[in-house]
Amino acid sequence: MAVPPSPLLALPGAVAASGADASVAAHYGNPIAEQRMLDAARERGAVPASAASVPVIVDLSSRGVISVEGPDRLSWLDSVTSQSIRDLPAGGSAETLLLDINGRIEHAIRVIDDGVTAWLLVDGDETESLTAWLLRMRFMLRVEIADRTDEFATIGWLASSADAPTTPALAGRAAAPAGIELTWVDPWPEVVAGGVQYAPTDEHPGADWWWRETLVPREALGALADTVVAGDLAVAGLLAAEALRIVAWRPRLSTEVDDRSIPHELDWMRSAVHLSKGCYRGQETVAKVHNLGHPPRRLVLLDLDGSDAVLPAAGDEVFVSAGPEGAGSAAPADAVGHVTSVALHHEWGPVALAIVKRQLPVDASLVVRTAEGDVNASAVVIVSPDAGAAVGRVPRLPRLGARTR
Repeated sequence: MAVPPSPLLALPGAVAASGADASVAAHYGNPIAEQRMLDAARERGAVPASAASVPVIVDLSSRGVISVEGPDRLSWLDSVTSQSIRDLPAGGSAETLLLDINGRIEHAIRVIDDGVTAWLLVDGDETESLTAWLLRMRFMLRVEIADRTDEFATIGWLASSADAPTTPALAGRAAAPAGIELTWVDPWPEVVAGGVQYAPTDEHPGADWWWRETLVPREALGALADTVVAGDLAVAGLLAAEALRIVAWRPRLSTEVDDRSIPHELDWMRSAVHLSKGCYRGQETVAKVHNLGHPPRRLVLLDLDGSDAVLPAAGDEVFVSAGPEGAGSAAPADAVGHVTSVALHHEWGPVALAIVKRQLPVDASLVVRTAEGDVNASAVVIVSPDAGAAVGRVPRLPRLGARTR
């Protein structure tokens, strides 16, 4: 379903994003200032807000919304996806993955349940295919599935803490068809129950990524635009949100996932996989790689050389540098990976997420080959090369139909 241009895209200075997000703004004239403004929301819980400060939102209305209603909704979704959501309470949030039979990622799903309906928030280009798959797989279960993107729009924002209330700009406009506000709380700041972190650090940069996504009636977007014009609300574009997501090491399906991706490679075991729940499609691969093997590729953060003002693009290949004498050029060898997301961060400068071969040395000097020339880069480990291969125990796969709470 094509999403019409958002009323927020008509604000002064708005520049449309591309691809599946073309109906919303990439920025509103100053992406770095918007990024600082959005990032500052996390600090407002520690200091008194100034009279001049206003809430900041990100228009994500290009994304999809699917409803799954009925008494079997949670047990069914639990049985076909990677996270344990059978007992998700009313008002609860979770993240789960739909995998293929070989454990490769097909869909990334953000789930809110209001006690009556499970609301599935997905990237826009996932909506049609996921809805079709769910309709095919419901069989005789008591569930009703519908694409609700034309009724509800997603608005993103950053909270100041884990338990911060909904930003005032959305509190009165959030959808609540069953009496419970539909705001998804990103689980990324902590390892969820049943999950595991592959990043070898005790100070994860996503520990304060208090990201929220609130559903509003689509007709409310015009009123939000009016509030921005009145000066009581601020907007940041997708570029601002993406820059902050990248430095939080947070994967996204539309950017980090390709047709070979498995959860282990992206550290998605941290938030979207439960290692001891009952069987689901792809679960055997998830368990075997974690317990006996290693993911063939791994996610890294690239700290890019910005001296030539060249910013790589998603898909640009990553090579090992030719060395000190050949700095700025790639050694004559095959690519060791590719860039997935790129941003100009307001503090870090140019950064990117990339998928590289597992065997790549963690201290290798790298070069990203772009259309405008080679860019030097160094990699920060997100997924360790020795991730997986849990030591000291043989994996025990739950028998078919087993349930683990």
